[in-house]
Amino acid sequence: MKSWLTLAAFIVLCFAAAGLGGLATGRSVDTWYKDLAKPSWTPLDWVFGPVWTLLYMAMAIAVWRVWQKEGLGGPLALFGVQLLFNAAWSWLFFGLRMPGAACVDVVLLWAAIIATTTVFWRADLAAGVLFVPYLLWVTFAMVLNFAIWRMNS
Repeated sequence: MKSWLTLAAFIVLCFAAAGLGGLATGRSVDTWYKDLAKPSWTPLDWVFGPVWTLLYMAMAIAVWRVWQKEGLGGPLALFGVQLLFNAAWSWLFFGLRMPGAACVDVVLLWAAIIATTTVFWRADLAAGVLFVPYLLWVTFAMVLNFAIWRMNS
């Protein structure tokens, strides 16, 4: 039973990061963001919520699986680093309205996700696999962020 409580704690942690980012996003998504020039391949606004919900759940399950095998340590520290970069991106892009600074953050986030995926993969194959969609989505988001920054500079 203790293991399920830990899973719940990781779910809360991941969605707390999402909520923290959501505080910044909510203030700008219907105002500043909608007026930005965006590439034609930008997803519709409604896509982001369901995608991120699935990704945060997958992240929570992945970190829980690694915690079960490795306990606290390096892999969980890397997870924490990428989660901080994740939450910071929303504040840089939406909260401070600084797409250029958000580009720097998303590159650091991307590198942290690659590192986390690698160590998760070694610790638990399923945990590594659970991080792959996140890596792919953030790769797309990185390109989108760059395009928006360039189009609005």
